[in-house]
Amino acid sequence: MNQYNPINYTGQREENIAVTQSFLSGVFMWMGIALAITALTSWLFAGSAQLMGLLFDAQTGSMTILGWVVMFAPLALVLLMSAGINRMSASTLLMVFVGYSILMGMSLSFIFFMYTLPSIAKTFVISTGMFGFMAILGYTTKTDLTKFGSIMFMGLIGIIIASVVNVFMRSSQMDYIISFIGVLVFTGLTAYDVQKLKRIGNNVTADSESMRKMTIFGALSLYLDFINLFLFLLRFFGNRK
Repeated sequence: MNQYNPINYTGQREENIAVTQSFLSGVFMWMGIALAITALTSWLFAGSAQLMGLLFDAQTGSMTILGWVVMFAPLALVLLMSAGINRMSASTLLMVFVGYSILMGMSLSFIFFMYTLPSIAKTFVISTGMFGFMAILGYTTKTDLTKFGSIMFMGLIGIIIASVVNVFMRSSQMDYIISFIGVLVFTGLTAYDVQKLKRIGNNVTADSESMRKMTIFGALSLYLDFINLFLFLLRFFGNRK
């Protein structure tokens, strides 16, 4: 008969906690690196007329072919990473993620022409505070957020549909409603995703290929939560030029 050994149990528990913390540290590290790459790319493009000329033709007042590619390529890369996570190596996923963050930076460079720099900085600080609070809540809460996450996902689907409809309606009131719901959805998703990643960290093997893959994919999830939260908040706190 196997006897319960409290020393072995405690050692195993401490090892699991260490692996989970290492996993989440990697997730937040790569998320932070991706955000830094996006911010730097966005700043460089916004500050260079030559670089912006690659995306936008000032003479015709329309986006260039590269501009349209930059607009839609991030979505394609997210789908590629989601579909190919089992086939791609961790290093390949990382390269795609870095490429994605660069493309997002190029795409977001337009906000510097739409909003004042102080309001962008203020919104970034607010977004960081909200994201950090919800991340801590998701990590520390004992409540299972699975059902809550499902509700947030349905809200996300609703936002996408409403946004497509509003492209044709062009209603400013609808835009504010979508933005308000978007803030709620992505603050909620932040807590849900952190709790989900915590659970994943409890089941991954230290220094394994699967752990490295899930680290990148987890960083992508939180990166998307932060970027979308920032963009929706910018509609409320951003001062247009």
